[in-house]
Amino acid sequence: MSDTDKHIVCPECGGTNRVAAGKPLAAARCGKCHAELFAGQPASVDAAIFDRQVTRSDVPVVVDFWADWCGPCHAMAPSFAAAARELEPKLRFLKLDTEAEPQVAARYNIRGIPNLIVFKHGKVLAQRAGAMDARSLKAWLAPFAG
Repeated sequence: MSDTDKHIVCPECGGTNRVAAGKPLAAARCGKCHAELFAGQPASVDAAIFDRQVTRSDVPVVVDFWADWCGPCHAMAPSFAAAARELEPKLRFLKLDTEAEPQVAARYNIRGIPNLIVFKHGKVLAQRAGAMDARSLKAWLAPFAG
């Protein structure tokens, strides 16, 4: 692998893909399931794909820990989707339902939602609880979008 090749985890099947240097990430497809690697929208993930995404992807991964019953989570969802449309493929955007995956939420000590965490190679780069509007969210993520 060259210094500019990137490992990107498919949001659909969880397969790890090597995208060659010079190939636009936005055009890349999964070699296993042929899904777009970046669809310009947040992907909902389970615990297994979450773990693969945050540990194996070479781009920073932004995870929205949320629940369906949470009003502020629903209020922030359009801002999170807008950030994904604008900032992918510089960042990966995921949504993890804390009701469906409580063990993941417990692992990161999630006490209030919505809660956003930025990961790179398994390490937490930043964390923030509470809903944000689109402008505030993009400003918070700017340092990680390279």
